[in-house]
Amino acid sequence: MPRERNILLEGVLRRLGWSQATTARHLQRVAAEVGADDLKAVSASHVNQWVRGSHPEPPATRILCEALSRGLSSRGTHRVVTAADIGLKDPDGKAGSAIRDSDSIAQLVDLGGTDLDLERRRTLKGAAFSLAGMFLPSDRWWQDTVTAARSRKPSDAWQVGPDDVAAVREMTQLLSQREQRRGGQDGRSALVAYLRTDVAGYLGGRFPDHHTRQEMFTAAGELAYLAGWTAFDSSEHALAQKWLGIALRLSAEADDAPLAGHILRAQAHQTLDLGHPTQALRLAEASVARRRYTDASPRERSLLGVVHARSLAAAGHKQQAIAALLRAEDDLRHVESGDGEPARVFFFSEASLAHETARTLQGLGDLRGAEREFQRSVRTRRAQPFARTHAVTLGLLGAVQIQRGAVDAACATWSQALDTMQGVQSGRALDAVVQMRRSLSPYRGRGGTALAQLDDRARTVISRVR
Repeated sequence: MPRERNILLEGVLRRLGWSQATTARHLQRVAAEVGADDLKAVSASHVNQWVRGSHPEPPATRILCEALSRGLSSRGTHRVVTAADIGLKDPDGKAGSAIRDSDSIAQLVDLGGTDLDLERRRTLKGAAFSLAGMFLPSDRWWQDTVTAARSRKPSDAWQVGPDDVAAVREMTQLLSQREQRRGGQDGRSALVAYLRTDVAGYLGGRFPDHHTRQEMFTAAGELAYLAGWTAFDSSEHALAQKWLGIALRLSAEADDAPLAGHILRAQAHQTLDLGHPTQALRLAEASVARRRYTDASPRERSLLGVVHARSLAAAGHKQQAIAALLRAEDDLRHVESGDGEPARVFFFSEASLAHETARTLQGLGDLRGAEREFQRSVRTRRAQPFARTHAVTLGLLGAVQIQRGAVDAACATWSQALDTMQGVQSGRALDAVVQMRRSLSPYRGRGGTALAQLDDRARTVISRVR
């Protein structure tokens, strides 16, 4: 029986003005960025077959969607092309996906080796963050993963007990506190080495009961999330994307919905910072859906909610963003001691909520409100234990102040930010300094001695790190 021609895909290509050969070249470029070596050989002939009605494998579908999204964006149409938009099967549906069919322990060990190998890491660091690499879990994927985890036969390896779970959590908390103080670049090698050796060994062990297994997979998921977050803070975005994907898989194996929400929130945060509001909103909405939000502690619900609010603002949904902010504030007010909140949310407080609220108001064009909330964040945060975050907040506050024309106030704020950055190793903090110099550029030569000294200090920081 002859296949039906794919008029949806054909229509998008016609709209872009792409020939089948041109489409293949764009797809090859995206494949090279995300390391999909087996797709670099895609040709016009493959595209021709897809137009004529055949369906590519899931990885090719994702990368084709990304290539088309970029093409439309370059022509002023900022939207994410889905498989349904071009008449193809959902790559995360029943047809299967690369992340579902792979083993999470093997992924962890392999990516850990890449992270620790300087040459391979440099290659991955040079790769661009790609929406094609983003994985948004469906309910079917989640349930399939949980079911597979429950049916897995015990290993013949050594037995893993509650003390081992506690050891992983202790290490995670220690490294999380260090990251908040020193930035994501500090201690990453130790974190990744521990993940791919000790933690991978625990995951392959024998568990006395299902509860202990779930607890260990949750602990491993939290540490893999931290590996992703530290890579994000180090501006190694492709690497962060991969670690967060592994963390999401581990959370599913543990059937820990709030942890999955926590990870999806981090993915939304990263995607927002990189300028993809539509995709960020999809991730943020997934983070607050069903059990990811309802089963979470009040503090974690507030964290998920405020990033959701910021995503709504970035996507242009003002009233919904304001409603989400109010809900996040209400959730934080309901935090009580002894409510069983996970250690991973230790950093989220009134200061953190104020920071993200300021980012949301900034996205809505309310600069006065953003300045007020950034100032509240600075005022209420314990600066020393959270030096990295404090420095980033000060950098953003200065940017809002200079945007409002308050140059002297911005310079004073940025001077404080540079003081705070002493000893901090963070790509996001460095980005704040780069933006600082860019904002100061129009005032060079006519801003006085204080501005010139600030500019010199910022240039020194950048040259020292780079």
